[in-house]
Amino acid sequence: MKEIRQLSLVKGPERYVFRYQAGHEADVIDAFASLASETGSEFDWFDAAVLSYQMGRRLEMELDQVAG
Repeated sequence: MKEIRQLSLVKGPERYVFRYQAGHEADVIDAFASLASETGSEFDWFDAAVLSYQMGRRLEMELDQVAG
């Protein structure tokens, strides 16, 4: 079974939590884009960028651990 990962964002009264299996990062980024493009959504493109960046940093750290 693959590891379950989580990213979360608190924005004012809203809380966004994304849980996904390792290896499905592209699907989560697609979900960020879908949510950011919804009319009336409080989740915007900046939020999508911040969470995408966090995901990338986590992957970078994991690769560094494997390589080091």
